[in-house]
Amino acid sequence: MSLLDDLIASLPEDAPVRSVLVGLHWVVVCSRFCGMASTLQSEHSHGTLDVREAGNLQSKSARELIQLIHSESTVEASIGMAAINSLLEVDETHAVELNAADVLAERGRGKNVALVGRFPFVSRLRQSVGQLWVIEKRPVEGDYPDYAALELLPRADVVAITGTTFINRTIDGLLALCSPEATVMVLGPSTPLSPILFDYGVDILSGTRVVDENAVLRTVGQGASFRQVGGVKLLTFVREAY
Repeated sequence: MSLLDDLIASLPEDAPVRSVLVGLHWVVVCSRFCGMASTLQSEHSHGTLDVREAGNLQSKSARELIQLIHSESTVEASIGMAAINSLLEVDETHAVELNAADVLAERGRGKNVALVGRFPFVSRLRQSVGQLWVIEKRPVEGDYPDYAALELLPRADVVAITGTTFINRTIDGLLALCSPEATVMVLGPSTPLSPILFDYGVDILSGTRVVDENAVLRTVGQGASFRQVGGVKLLTFVREAY
């Protein structure tokens, strides 16, 4: 069973969907809770049906929307991931409100750090760690292309993987490349804050919990970058706490 299948199987009973919003940068699905995920833009030509049932998604249940995680449309898969996070019950007992960048800076000091996905804190992190390899599907200057993960991840002391790898379904392959001795983090608003990830070699989860649904819908609906999104808090979970 894949991590994604195991995660879906662990979710509580279904719930009706109250709202769905596909923003410029983020998708929000509100069912039992309010879940977020990155909006992975489609590379289809203009006029393609990226969301085949647009306008009717709010009439479905959360588990019906979760099935979109398997879609070939990256926008639909993003909706599916947000739906997963909308059903996920997060036990905050062992959580701490920490920023992922701060955790990586501390854990990666003097070490080789591989970051799968480009984050705004890259420049600051580069000054704190020994060696930083940024692995990106669409690399810019200084980044490594996604196929470089085959060479770099096994050599990294600390690996940080964006939660969007659930959406493009590469998470299992990336985790398999990590050294057993490496500290492995999954981070970003798409990240499912479930202890099941600890069973797959993840040591740290750093993600987002919605605390004000209206604020999230308002800001995401107006094209907010993550720093502009209101009504969320950052939570970090460490495997040792479990």
